[in-house]
Amino acid sequence: MCGIAGFWIQRENNKEASKEEIIKMTRILAHRGPDDEGFYIDEKTGIALGHRRLSILDLSPKGHQPMISCSGRYVIVYNGEVYNYKELRKEIKNNCDIKFKSDTDTEVILAGFEIWGIEETLRRVNGMFAFALWDRKEKELFLARDRIGIKPLYYGIQNGILFFASELKAIRANRFFKPEIDRSALALFFRHNYIPAPYSIYKNIKKLEPAYYAIIDKNLNIKIRCYWNIEKIVKDGVKTPIELSEKEATLELEKLLLDSVKKRMIADVPLGAFLSGGIDSSTVVALMQAQSNIPVKTFTIGFYEDNYSEAKCAKKVAKHLSTDHTELYVTPKEAIDVIPKLPDIYDEPFSDSSQIPTFLVSQLTKRYVTVSLSGDGGDELFGGYNRYFWASNIWSRMKFLPFALRLKMAKVVFLFSPQSIDNFFKKIEIIIPEKFKQTLYGDKLYKLSKVLISRSSDEIYKRLISHWKSPEGLVLNSKESKTILDDFLRIKDFIPNFKDRMMFFDFMTYLPDDILTKVDRASMAVSLEVRVPILDYRIVEFSKKLPLNFKIKNGKSKWILRQILYKYVPKELVERPKMGFGVPIDNWLRSPLKDWAEDLLDEKKIKRDGFLNPEPIKKLWKEHLSGKRNWQYLLWDVLMFQMWKERWM
Repeated sequence: MCGIAGFWIQRENNKEASKEEIIKMTRILAHRGPDDEGFYIDEKTGIALGHRRLSILDLSPKGHQPMISCSGRYVIVYNGEVYNYKELRKEIKNNCDIKFKSDTDTEVILAGFEIWGIEETLRRVNGMFAFALWDRKEKELFLARDRIGIKPLYYGIQNGILFFASELKAIRANRFFKPEIDRSALALFFRHNYIPAPYSIYKNIKKLEPAYYAIIDKNLNIKIRCYWNIEKIVKDGVKTPIELSEKEATLELEKLLLDSVKKRMIADVPLGAFLSGGIDSSTVVALMQAQSNIPVKTFTIGFYEDNYSEAKCAKKVAKHLSTDHTELYVTPKEAIDVIPKLPDIYDEPFSDSSQIPTFLVSQLTKRYVTVSLSGDGGDELFGGYNRYFWASNIWSRMKFLPFALRLKMAKVVFLFSPQSIDNFFKKIEIIIPEKFKQTLYGDKLYKLSKVLISRSSDEIYKRLISHWKSPEGLVLNSKESKTILDDFLRIKDFIPNFKDRMMFFDFMTYLPDDILTKVDRASMAVSLEVRVPILDYRIVEFSKKLPLNFKIKNGKSKWILRQILYKYVPKELVERPKMGFGVPIDNWLRSPLKDWAEDLLDEKKIKRDGFLNPEPIKKLWKEHLSGKRNWQYLLWDVLMFQMWKERWM
């Protein structure tokens, strides 16, 4: 795994000046690639490419980048892994007279560009990647990103200069770039707790969207092309679902998962896996161990607060599978000590609080291995989030009640804090039937109340995934940018089922822009490569053909994944209420983080900066400190923006 950066000035330029800038851009990404660095500069065209290498395949100098294709036409800087590169290499050698100098996937895809062209090669590769490819013959630059959005790529033009990089900090390092906050993107951040693609926090800089590539010509005209159309895949799956029995579909999915896991276990460095003890990570680890002659190394972070820790469950799964298991229990202080690092790790405002344990488990894992497999993606593909079934089921019952009555019912819930609701249910938990027992009752009742005050199913979804409900009232002089979530009617036309629609929206937004961003930045901050076998594009395509009742059945999420896992792990070890990978931010803000938060939330400071309206922030902070309400998520959004702004602006 690596980091890439570059810029293109549309004139003949001073090679020494270009070298100085590309070195600054590239070296700030050293955490993504600590093993090697390289540069390519063409002063006649003004192009400069930079690369930092984390050696995973062929650790020799033969894997050095930028790499030039065999004909000399293409120059690439590449971040990622192509898991089917050996099959592609064999196909190329059988049909072409090409002699490979290394055992890298980089050299294979370069040969593919020579033989098949850019788009056809992109369609053939199976992997996670972001790259910049310079065509010396046509004087064109290609930027591309993997189908799912596992690896990041930012790009944009400012003052006649094209910039691109794996992370925004590399673009900022170039003295020609002048950062300016995009208030419309900032409004999106306060709705989602992340900035969805194609936007970034800076004006004129975008995220290249998953499954797209860009062609930039010598006049800096940019054309964007899609090489894998997920909407078409979903449409086809809705029209013609797979004609297999549940047993046959389970066997087919198991076969795909086994192959995906096997491909992602290829590495010339030590390899392991994150293990939370949940369905997804347990399935990945079980399939790894089934194909390994030695115990797989597994890693878990635990917290001393039981409501936030899955370590005990993970340990039981690890013991059953006989993995080489390492767990680390983290104190609140150790977790809180991560917070000052977050602006540097995440590079733009990002406030999913599970960013803290994700960094900690990455840090632990890196002590032992260089590559780790993860279970991400199972929720979005196979109906794992609780909202997929309870929001739909409740709405189908509640929608017939008069809105005024539903509003009153919601107001009753809002009279009590989530913490007081939790305390009440703890007292009566002994009389609650086992199948109805939950964690975080208060938060779930608050989510239920959001359903009650919604006027349509799609409004329910938007409420459930929104933090600040009116971000334009918080971000001064802003107008919230449009996203796919404003396209409900068009999407509803080809995905009529509400559950399927929620999964689609999560796959398009929450998965790449929150989950995968969180994992990429946290892991690469410690030079750890994370691979996600459930998000193999073949599994994504297969999942979109499955009937909904193969995913959500008998009140159980991820039904088909569970059937596979039960072959390897006893049901009782993994059957439990879903728990998020969180930390007790609510309590921390009232105690160990109170002074830090009050400084960042200072009304005078917020007014002076001129980005946010301090009034709603002051109200929420006061209510949170009193214990009447738990505003941890909304306050964390503000704190992460304030902290990021102090670091970068």
